[in-house]
Amino acid sequence: MEPSPSFDGFVAARLPVLLRYATVVTCDPHLAEDVVQEVLVRAQARWARIAAFEQPEAYLRRMVLNEFLSWRRRLGNRTVPGWTRTPPVQADGDLAEEVAERDALLRLIATLPPRQRAVIALRFYEDRSDAEIAELLGCREGTVRAHCSRALATLRAAMSATAAGPMAPTAIEGTLT
Repeated sequence: MEPSPSFDGFVAARLPVLLRYATVVTCDPHLAEDVVQEVLVRAQARWARIAAFEQPEAYLRRMVLNEFLSWRRRLGNRTVPGWTRTPPVQADGDLAEEVAERDALLRLIATLPPRQRAVIALRFYEDRSDAEIAELLGCREGTVRAHCSRALATLRAAMSATAAGPMAPTAIEGTLT
């Protein structure tokens, strides 16, 4: 059994990954930084116990998700965060339409209720199963499927209302990954 990493070593190695995950869940890089900071402050005090887990990063990701959901409860629906990150543009052709479509979809995801957004992030970013998402959110698998279904229906309706034609469900799901 290898020794558990120090807190500073773990943060130095995994902070970018935690920030990226929090940004996907929150759809706001500034809120993501705040959420991760809150989580790391609490985790540092309990690091000996957390590091003893088989997967301390998974534990911290769960803490990030819980912090985001409680953060949203505290703030209510005062503001809808906007997606500020621009996807990278590749040099092999004109990708303006693809980038614009992806940006529009990310902005629409930011308008979803927090639990639906969390389900979308866990399903399409983390590639988690319904059972894993249900365990993380503390609900039943049917609730996860309902959140996902409602979120995708909202995204489809919004995309078809703003686009020239309706976007197929597989196109939406493909854009999320």
